[in-house]
Amino acid sequence: MKFSELDLKPEILNALAGMNYQDLTPIQEKTFSPILNGRDLLARAETGSGKTAACGIPMVQMVDPSLNAIQALILVPTRELALQYVEEINKISRLAGVAPFAVFGGFSMEVQKAKLSDRVHILVATPGRLIDFLYHTTAIDLSCVRTLVLDEADEMLKMGFIEDIDFIMSCLIHEHQTLFFAATMPEEIDRLIRTYLKEPVRVELNKKQVTPQSLVHHFQYTRQCDRLHALIEYLKKEEISQAIIFCNSRHHGKKLIRKLEGEFKSIEYIHGGLEQSRRTSIFERFRRNEITFMVATDIAGRGLDFSHVSHVINYDYPCGLESYINRTGRTGRMGRSGIAMTFVTDQELGELKYLFKMNRIDPVWHGNIPDLRTIQRKRLQGLRIRGFKNYKKRGSLEPFLPLIH
Repeated sequence: MKFSELDLKPEILNALAGMNYQDLTPIQEKTFSPILNGRDLLARAETGSGKTAACGIPMVQMVDPSLNAIQALILVPTRELALQYVEEINKISRLAGVAPFAVFGGFSMEVQKAKLSDRVHILVATPGRLIDFLYHTTAIDLSCVRTLVLDEADEMLKMGFIEDIDFIMSCLIHEHQTLFFAATMPEEIDRLIRTYLKEPVRVELNKKQVTPQSLVHHFQYTRQCDRLHALIEYLKKEEISQAIIFCNSRHHGKKLIRKLEGEFKSIEYIHGGLEQSRRTSIFERFRRNEITFMVATDIAGRGLDFSHVSHVINYDYPCGLESYINRTGRTGRMGRSGIAMTFVTDQELGELKYLFKMNRIDPVWHGNIPDLRTIQRKRLQGLRIRGFKNYKKRGSLEPFLPLIH
């Protein structure tokens, strides 16, 4: 289906045409009608499937621009995703007179308060900053909110926002529509669904294949001591328009960026310890294609859309299946082709075997191919397993399933 076939306001259709939006993605086709009809919704789709527009376009359509009030509230887990939402909705609504705005931590509340007192129709917020406003100011009035959206709902639960979500939900005591968007549906979401959604329409796309179909999975088996050399060789010989290079910690990222800066000019490092203004600046420059290589921790691994990214590179093997899906989902988005390259050492072969099995991945190997059939089941005790105690406390042993099954 094409956007031009939808019964949308002419201003929205003209804006979408200017954005070169022509065909709806599957998630958009399945969700537009129930959202516009006021139904509650539970939507699951692969990363990069167009969920931001699937939420944003109906929001702009339903807003009454003559009413100076917050009419839609979108909760997201990170500042970067909040900014991305506002940027997307700004483009969609630029001719429709609808004003979006985002509030998030790491930025002056007074500046945000001044904007909120002006004119905001769609508010995008991280849970913590929204609660700061609800507790300490009168700048946010949620009494006119018709639609509440939780995007990346699974990620918000993982980050410990469950109590914040409950509090925010309790502030919306009037009738409203509730929409949940997520890439995965862990059991923890069930209580929220039962509590806050009324006879929701359920949309589940690619339930068994959660990585984008347009993504090709490449792997290189290497010794730990040879990994840096292998990465530099790969970056120099591969035709890369833009790449995100993931590390598992700030320390690893800091060491890697020092090595790569001597080899490549257009490179930056992004991590959660940077000031918000610095993080925003790097992300915006990366979006404008002013940076070729971005070394990153998992702060860049969820929800963000970088249209020019041709390669995602796992220099450090991801900590778990979900992390692999989130990282590699930064390329191959919206049907565009992409390559995910992962460096693997002996220590990760068990997890790799599980990844292939669960995601039905057909790997493209560079160099020697390890024989995964010979991997023996090993006891957890005595193994070098990253963060096992932390995973055990959170009740998730997913990364270790290949070792105990």
